[in-house]
Amino acid sequence: MEIVLLGTSSMVPTVERNHSSSWLKYENENILIDCGEGTQRQIRKAKLSAMKITKILITHWHGDHILGLPGLFLTLGMHDFSGVIEVYVPNGTKEYMHKMMGFFIGSEVARYKIIEVEQGMFFENEKFKLEAKWLEHGVKTLGYSFIEKDKRKILMNKLKKVGVKPGPHIKQLQAGKDIVVNGKKIKAKDYTQLIKGKKVTFVSDTRKCKNAIELAKEADILFSEACYLNDFKDLAKQRMHMTAEDAATIAKQAKAKRLVMVHFSQRYSNLKDFEKQAKKVFKKSEAGKDLEKFNLS
Repeated sequence: MEIVLLGTSSMVPTVERNHSSSWLKYENENILIDCGEGTQRQIRKAKLSAMKITKILITHWHGDHILGLPGLFLTLGMHDFSGVIEVYVPNGTKEYMHKMMGFFIGSEVARYKIIEVEQGMFFENEKFKLEAKWLEHGVKTLGYSFIEKDKRKILMNKLKKVGVKPGPHIKQLQAGKDIVVNGKKIKAKDYTQLIKGKKVTFVSDTRKCKNAIELAKEADILFSEACYLNDFKDLAKQRMHMTAEDAATIAKQAKAKRLVMVHFSQRYSNLKDFEKQAKKVFKKSEAGKDLEKFNLS
């Protein structure tokens, strides 16, 4: 699993920071979380391929999170993108996508399927699931978690010692089921190693709230907005954003393993101050940077 930060600025981009967007790669899945203006270029700078995008998760419909969508779909269409991208949006906001893309009727636009999301688990396959929770930002806003399912590693050397050879029965052990080989019961717990799945949470624009904590519960990495330092904490409350201290408090209360702050106001150039304030509350805090990569194995 790899996460690439494509944009860590808030409403106004800076020379160093693009509008909001992140990329999560997991095996054959390439999931884009938000698509602010300039995301296409960031994708190229990160040496990623937009042609591989499978899903897009939209947190909310403020411009700095969605204005890169038309250009992205036009580019994919011009390059004969053959797939259908699943675009997940907050429940009740499908019409915004239709209206925005309606300006480009007659143009080559890549195919997409809009799926409205309500709070809770909204996607699941045999390897991972996606969860959403409502945040508090004045408009319909969702935070998202990518949750890898636990899996079992087969201890083949141990199996060989008791005469168990590779075969279809191995899949049963991987599923946590006991098997019988040559009249002997082979218990999954004795011949497999449970590997706990990873969890990555994205908390976008919001004020500090209970749902953000619940969504980030025991996350391996929490990517959270931290628009302001404490010098503008009153403005943060007014605009329903968070400070570095707020983000750190959420990470601490959620018992996350690591906090990476994003979505910084353009008024700040020194992100070390964000780390300094956050670390007073939650030690494993850091300020994310555009094109920075995070690997989870």
